[in-house]
Amino acid sequence: MNMLDMNEFSSVDKSVFNKALLNPSAIALIGASSNLKKNTARPLLFMKKHGFNGEIYPVNPGADRILGEKVYPSVADLPEGIEHAFVMIDSAGVESVIEQCAARKIPVVTIYSDGFGEAGPQGMQKQQQLLEKAKQLGVRLLGPNSIGSANIQTGAIISVNAVFEMDNLLKGDISLVSQSGSMMGSLMSRAVARGFGFSKTVSVGNECDISTGEIVDALVDDDSTRVILLFLETLRDTATLTKALKRARQAGKPVITYKLGRSEQGDALSQSHTGAIAGNNAAIDAYFQANGVIRVNSLETLFEIAPLVSRYAHLRPAAYAETPVRVAVITTTGGGAATVVDNLGLAGIEAVAPTTEFIGQMAARGLNIRQTPVIDLTLAATSDQYRDLLNELVKTDWCDAVLSVVGSSAQFHPQLAIKPILETFESGNANNKPLVVFLSPDAPESLKLLQAANIGAFRTPEGCADALAAFFRPVIQDTEPAATEEFVLGEDYPQTGNFNEAEANRLFAHLGIPQAASQLVSTTDLAHQVPYPLVLKVVSRDILHKTDVGGVSINIQNDQHLQEAAQSMLAKVEKNAPAALIEGLYIQQMEGRLIELMLGYRHDPLVGPTVILSTGGITAELNPDFSIRTAPVSLTEARQMINEVQYTKLIRGYRNLPEGDCEGLAQAIVNFSKLALIRKQPVAEAEINPLFIQKDKVIAVDGVIRLKD
Repeated sequence: MNMLDMNEFSSVDKSVFNKALLNPSAIALIGASSNLKKNTARPLLFMKKHGFNGEIYPVNPGADRILGEKVYPSVADLPEGIEHAFVMIDSAGVESVIEQCAARKIPVVTIYSDGFGEAGPQGMQKQQQLLEKAKQLGVRLLGPNSIGSANIQTGAIISVNAVFEMDNLLKGDISLVSQSGSMMGSLMSRAVARGFGFSKTVSVGNECDISTGEIVDALVDDDSTRVILLFLETLRDTATLTKALKRARQAGKPVITYKLGRSEQGDALSQSHTGAIAGNNAAIDAYFQANGVIRVNSLETLFEIAPLVSRYAHLRPAAYAETPVRVAVITTTGGGAATVVDNLGLAGIEAVAPTTEFIGQMAARGLNIRQTPVIDLTLAATSDQYRDLLNELVKTDWCDAVLSVVGSSAQFHPQLAIKPILETFESGNANNKPLVVFLSPDAPESLKLLQAANIGAFRTPEGCADALAAFFRPVIQDTEPAATEEFVLGEDYPQTGNFNEAEANRLFAHLGIPQAASQLVSTTDLAHQVPYPLVLKVVSRDILHKTDVGGVSINIQNDQHLQEAAQSMLAKVEKNAPAALIEGLYIQQMEGRLIELMLGYRHDPLVGPTVILSTGGITAELNPDFSIRTAPVSLTEARQMINEVQYTKLIRGYRNLPEGDCEGLAQAIVNFSKLALIRKQPVAEAEINPLFIQKDKVIAVDGVIRLKD
């Protein structure tokens, strides 16, 4: 059966939980106010206004009736059969109310009350006590500090959000899950004004119990939800979310997110190059990509992109292309087109000119166009010719998408301005290739007409470019599974703190990563079996970046040179890192390379294990050129990572340069990513920098591993 076992979440039956959460027909409003000016009166007002036909049970010891509804003095006085309770009382009384709800067999309780986890350590302790009590009693909690949820289809508005004061709530097939109650209202108001209709909205609050992942999972089973939008401030319970996203992907329900936190604040504690190059935001991007989530940068794009994604989901790419995405731009306003083309360029998307063959094809059909990146029809085409051009463009193979930029007529003559576009979609030809619209003027009526036809239409050039860039970001295909078998970190390795280089390289070798010939020696006895020329390194758990303290010497040719290099190195290290405990010296055979790369591993606090491939050496952080995935990775993913790093073109046949062992590199990435399979995942960060790529092999020549504190 293609669903999550509800036992992974709670003892509440899955179907009961889903109905109580998203589609309740009997609702208790605990703390409902008789003063209609108060927030706590809003849920009853909203449900009356928007035609909820189910049963409503207000609870208020100081009132007899509110808006014609019988009021109950306490939860204990409620009848059985209530599916969802909305708690709007002071936080001090919430735990007692949960006990009473359990006694009345209410399966889901939303807590609007604040003063819990968001209020500091004492509030967090109170929230944890509340959760433990709810678990004991078999009650599921949404919140605390949740502004509520709404079923727009039925009018079950279990929310205090003022957005529901609008006279007409548009019903649709978009559902929104938000970690910000206020932003949920802002998004809805903007979307509804554009003609976007909603099915369900849920404010998750503090997520002490019911998580975003569980709500997504419930929406996958909701027949009236076709697209799922997420407004996220952070990620919680990614294990549950990952399973839900997999189900959404299997069900063909696109998940689109706007995630706050693109800056790298919070990564300052990272001690490796990996953290500096690919911090938390990059890890979250990798997580979303691995799970089929479309991440947008612009708030309005979160809902604007829904028609584009739902209509063309089957056309999204499975891997990054070596060349930019190509868009054919057709316009009736040169200036308006220029604004969007400029933004497309910033997003790495290229506006392409029609081919000579296509120009001849259109001339034979009575329309003369030029070979320019923007096909300007401002003075040159009738409505029929515009439609004919669109119909032919979506059949071509020299572009990946078509963008129609409509000028001022969209503002004053909406039916005429977008008629060719609507007719192109009605013909079915637009199913061949993504066709989207940018309206240069402020033209709300035209936007609504396009939205009614489920056509991707955008109000700003930035939003249009953001949507196309997000759409063409590849969907990682799990065509072959990554390794899953755990293994134990042996007792012969450190169990806390840093590995020294010899220990790190020994673990990498155990994972199957080729090593340069090497030997650990003492600082006083340099006898070794490694052939010259050599590299000499200081060995210390206290020094992760040896070059920074003078702890590396290269191209050592003989024993005398080795003695001199060792003395000089130890003096430099003593000066630059006087507190470091020196455990010995590491002698390594010099290896040649075509290029050097870095393999990095980081256990991200939100998404878990990640692996990156990037340029290597001491300049790795200066010019970040990297690819990142959640770990462990499959061989297919590893090959994709290689192609995504521009620097690897130098070993992939670029300008007839010698080719390197890319297949060996892919296997090294796979093997390195198995750090994620160490039982209990103790590794915080690790890297091989540099990793030398040769013609017929790859060689790890330096290793770092840091365990979690």
